[in-house]
Amino acid sequence: MNVVNHTPVSVVTIERFIIEQERLYPEASGELSGILYDIALAAKMISNKVRMAGLVDIIGATENENVQGETQQKLDVLSNDIMIKAMDHGGRLCAMASEEEPDIIPIPDRFRTGKYCLMFDPLDGSSNIDVNVPVGTIFSVVRKITNGRAGELEDFLQPGRRQVAAGYIIYGSSTMMVYSTGQGVHGFTLDPSIGEFLLSHPNIRTPHKGKFLSVNDSYEQYWDEQVKALMRRYRGLDGVQQAHNVRYVGSLVADFHRNLLAGGVFVYPANSMSPRGKLRLLYEANPLAFICEQAGGAGSDGRIRILDVQPTELHQRTPLYLGSKGDVMTAIEMLMPVEVTA
Repeated sequence: MNVVNHTPVSVVTIERFIIEQERLYPEASGELSGILYDIALAAKMISNKVRMAGLVDIIGATENENVQGETQQKLDVLSNDIMIKAMDHGGRLCAMASEEEPDIIPIPDRFRTGKYCLMFDPLDGSSNIDVNVPVGTIFSVVRKITNGRAGELEDFLQPGRRQVAAGYIIYGSSTMMVYSTGQGVHGFTLDPSIGEFLLSHPNIRTPHKGKFLSVNDSYEQYWDEQVKALMRRYRGLDGVQQAHNVRYVGSLVADFHRNLLAGGVFVYPANSMSPRGKLRLLYEANPLAFICEQAGGAGSDGRIRILDVQPTELHQRTPLYLGSKGDVMTAIEMLMPVEVTA
């Protein structure tokens, strides 16, 4: 009788993993670890609300618009409140900024402040909730660079390369938190039976060349000719490379997550209707580009590296080419301005 040797797999909670990572840096104060704990807690609360969305009256739109001029979904508002309340009292942050709020969110005077700033999109893709499409939370952490107790605009308007942590939570068939503090990318899946995030995807690496293209083709009529040529290249229509499979959910976190694991490129070009692009630099592009680079991928606005863009506004928008490095380099090569010689 053959005996199958089942080697036990270590069960590592996100808390244990963060503690073990912190031990590698004796000078660490533990504040960044605390921020990640608090985000994980908020993620569990939001996940619970998302799972209950079809059973209670929290789906659908409110009568309000956010700073972007978009109609707020009920879960947007709820998720935003959860993030703020989970993060404002720990003494680790000096201020926050949310895609749903027009201005910096101060830390209440009754709480201590810390040396970090948090930026977040509380529920990306929330318009898809009503049709049960995966949605997500995106976050970015930078160090405070100004003096004084409270965070200031200057603290938030730092290029993405200065992020000390970034990540996202995807609420799909399972809830998963993926983050990086600059030492690789790691994914944790929520086990609802015990209420813990468990390490499920250590050291995520994205393929150099991907097989998926995520793009909203409804804007093709508004793209310039260089972008149209790039899309033909990705689709294999110009005979230069093998065609990508088009996969577009319309939820940035869902599209990005698939491409990160399987390889591919997410594309949201500028167009004649949105010449500055549509996606938010601080809340979406920077944190996901940070994750992507740490996993071996790349992020660009079509001209320069996303993480090198100097922000000038809290709600600045940007074009975005994000994913497998080889696919992003194709975009940069084809979108570079043509030099005119005399």
